[in-house]
Amino acid sequence: MSTDDREIEVYRDPIFAPGDKVVSKKNIKNDGTMAGKEIGETVVKKGDVGYVRDIGVFLQQFYIYAVDFVERQSIVGMRERELVAEEIRGFDHADGPALQSHIVTRETLEASP
Repeated sequence: MSTDDREIEVYRDPIFAPGDKVVSKKNIKNDGTMAGKEIGETVVKKGDVGYVRDIGVFLQQFYIYAVDFVERQSIVGMRERELVAEEIRGFDHADGPALQSHIVTRETLEASP
C-alpha cells in the first residue's frame, strides 16, 4: 500500500472526538475483524447514526474511530472518510465534544441545584 498519494492523518488532530455523534457515509462490511459476523456481512449501513467512543491509530498514519452504533448494538472501527458529523442544534463544535453528559465532575456536582 503506497501512502504517497494519501494524507498522513496523525500529523494533525483528529476531526472527531469521543462523544461526537456521527453518521456513516457508506455501507461497511466485515473484513474478518468482527467476531460473530460472517466475512462480507454488512455491519453498518449508509446513514446509520453512532457515537465516537475512542480513537486509535492504524499503521501510524490513520485515525480509526471506534463508533458505537447503538441501534445495531455493535462497535465498529471506521476511518474519517467513512463518517460525517451529525449536526446538533445549538451546539458550537468549537466548545468541545457534543455529548459529555455521562461525565460527572466535581464542577458538575457543585453546579447541580
